[in-house]
Amino acid sequence: MKTAEYVFTALRGRQAGREYYVVMCPMKLVPKVFLFQEEELPAELRAQRSLNKARIPEITDYMVRNRSDYVFSSITASIDGEVRFEKLTVEGNPVDSDEIGSLRVAMDARFVVNDGQHRRAAIEEALRRYPELGDETISVVFFVDVGLKRSQQMFADLNKHAIRPTKSIGILYDQRDPLSNLACKIVDDVVVFRHLTEMEKSSISNRSTKLFTLSSVYQGTLSLLRKSQNSKEVSDEEKGFAADFWKTACDNMPDWKMAAGREILTSELRRDYVHAHGLAMHAIGKLGAALASTPGRDYKEELKKLARIDWRRSNRALWEGRAMIAGRINKSYNCVILTTNVLKREFGLELSPEEKNVEEEFLRKA
Repeated sequence: MKTAEYVFTALRGRQAGREYYVVMCPMKLVPKVFLFQEEELPAELRAQRSLNKARIPEITDYMVRNRSDYVFSSITASIDGEVRFEKLTVEGNPVDSDEIGSLRVAMDARFVVNDGQHRRAAIEEALRRYPELGDETISVVFFVDVGLKRSQQMFADLNKHAIRPTKSIGILYDQRDPLSNLACKIVDDVVVFRHLTEMEKSSISNRSTKLFTLSSVYQGTLSLLRKSQNSKEVSDEEKGFAADFWKTACDNMPDWKMAAGREILTSELRRDYVHAHGLAMHAIGKLGAALASTPGRDYKEELKKLARIDWRRSNRALWEGRAMIAGRINKSYNCVILTTNVLKREFGLELSPEEKNVEEEFLRKA
């Protein structure tokens, strides 16, 4: 009796002397074919870390919100079972290439995901909401692994050299995120930022001529507008306010203007001043949010006080334990709040309950 099979259009390739196959898999087959490893396989055969179910709604929402232009990279999977590759023929005659054809896999074979477990789960959830997505396809790279002896090593190898893009790169390239777009526009519109912002890296080397990172402008703007990273909308009024606020802030930071005019080295500012670090951008953004929400305060006039603050790192009595720990700039959440508290005190602004708690705890330990 002939065994039932899955049949995929496939390209055949070779790595390390072994054949592998790239196929186009209909989305509707994804939940049926690939196993949830932690539920259906013993630990010694699992080929991925445990599924982080908190990630699935985010990936699913990305897929259904962007149905006309979502992008998924390939799933990588192992096959434990009978596999047969048949070269493509046209009217009974083989084509020139030996690497184009059909991959026939017995339905009782086991398919185990080596890379893409969360995409698989998100696709399953998206299909529940929009069954018509089932006719779309995702590319799958199949490796034959009888007994699943190589699966765990494959997972380790696939992830060993993977490097996440920097946060700044993610912001620069994410054209769907209105806050990312706003941060890029602010950098372009504010002259000081335009000359001094590192657009790709999220840290700045000692030799760099840059002073800010795109990610620090983004984070400062999130704080200014009191937005979360998941915010989907930014009004025109908020966009105008953010651009105007940062332009005014830069106008009242003489050292930043000198650096933009090449009158002082950015490396000297990073070495000697708190305001030359992302921590300060975050705190100034929080200060701006407080100014904008306090009746009777004109932030354009108020921001002139920024020039009065002693930003020198040598002023350890002011900054140690707040912006610095043991003389080094610290970007922890509490340090951001404690730095913001310094600014709010200078501007005569009331601390929020959370800021008061962090301040009291700091003073108890001082």
